[in-house]
Amino acid sequence: MNLDYSNKFIQWIVLALLGLTWGSSFILMKKGLIYFSPEEVAAYRLSVAMIFLLPVSIKSLKILRGKFWPLLATGLFGNAIPAFLFAYAQTEIPSGLSGMLNSLTTLFTLIIGIAFFRAPILKSQIIGVLVALIGAMGLIGFEVIGSFGTYAKYASLIIMATACYGLAVNVIKSFLQEIKPTHITSVAFLLVSPAALIYLLVATPFVTTIMTDSSSWVGLGYLSILGVVGTAIAVVIFNQLIKETTAIFASTVTYLIPIVAIGWGIVDGETITFYDVMYMLLILGGILLINLSRSSIVAKIRKGS
Repeated sequence: MNLDYSNKFIQWIVLALLGLTWGSSFILMKKGLIYFSPEEVAAYRLSVAMIFLLPVSIKSLKILRGKFWPLLATGLFGNAIPAFLFAYAQTEIPSGLSGMLNSLTTLFTLIIGIAFFRAPILKSQIIGVLVALIGAMGLIGFEVIGSFGTYAKYASLIIMATACYGLAVNVIKSFLQEIKPTHITSVAFLLVSPAALIYLLVATPFVTTIMTDSSSWVGLGYLSILGVVGTAIAVVIFNQLIKETTAIFASTVTYLIPIVAIGWGIVDGETITFYDVMYMLLILGGILLINLSRSSIVAKIRKGS
């Protein structure tokens, strides 16, 4: 289905649906982890996304010519590595907090862009980075007082995942801008997911579990929704939204994801404290400063041209 992205109403509807989809991915992982190990959750998520996109990826293989390494990097850092990091992290961290820390993706997109891709920087962006980092450290520190070391270890996995996302975004912007989003997404999954599928079938008890435990099919349903809707379809739509609108507008989804994640966490009985909300607002405030600075840079470039 082709959407008219020039229509502002359509743009906001798509943005809201993306926020709802990605904000719900953390609770889906949490439910899947009841029945399967972190390795199985991550590998199945990647495998389902690859299989769903297979008809597109096979037709898109021609883009590998001269773009193999950027596509491989996109698959690894944008999909494979974060899938495993998030799954491991959520064995100890509430889904609501995972959604909050996921907001750091914008922060790392900026930092990596400046460090390795010569992206311009403004003073307000530096302030935004510092504010967001204070918020992130606050979330990690105030969640579990007395067991900070263990807790921080799992929270750091999510921070590493957001850094991977930031790297993938910069790779796409720098090396794959001219390629259609559906092609990028499908081929990236095709490059990294076969190994995950083989691992799932050969090195884990996944098949035995679903054959002998009928209740595991509930978890399989959660993970199938996560793989098809939350991973394959959502990534394609997001990349299309970036292409048809602006990266600044599309990044607004960052503000919606933690709100949805917190909502699902509360419904599932998780406790959200005043400090959680306060530090999440610091993170989002820092991201807002970064995005406003991006707008200023874009305006200056257009004015100069």
